[in-house]
Amino acid sequence: MGDIKEKYKLLEFKEFGDERGSLVVAEGGGDIPFEIKRVFYMYGSDSGIIRGRHANRHSEFVLINVAGTSKVRLDDGFQTEVVELNKPRMGLYMAPMIWKDMYDFSPDSVLLCLSSRHYDADEYIRNYDEFTKEVRK
Repeated sequence: MGDIKEKYKLLEFKEFGDERGSLVVAEGGGDIPFEIKRVFYMYGSDSGIIRGRHANRHSEFVLINVAGTSKVRLDDGFQTEVVELNKPRMGLYMAPMIWKDMYDFSPDSVLLCLSSRHYDADEYIRNYDEFTKEVRK
């Protein structure tokens, strides 16, 4: 079982800036604890929309709100935590087998997702009851 806090980690990326603005750096295999295989992002979601609603058997993820804010509910089948992503230099690392719900998007939210694996529909668990059965085996 373990503690859910062992299955996710908040990351703080290096930020550089001057009178021209800010630059945030996050490198795969370094700042990101895996080599990045896939990148996607979500935007235009109303605050009442819930995205995600699934777990992945093998993929690791880092979520970064590069603009605006959102919340992520993490569930390992035993415990839940809520993390607010509210700084573009902040990342949320998630190990495999975490049920994730992304919600409470600000109007300007752009949620960047970095994945350790290419898309594979077979590794997704989209039914919460199936997820809990699998993690509680």
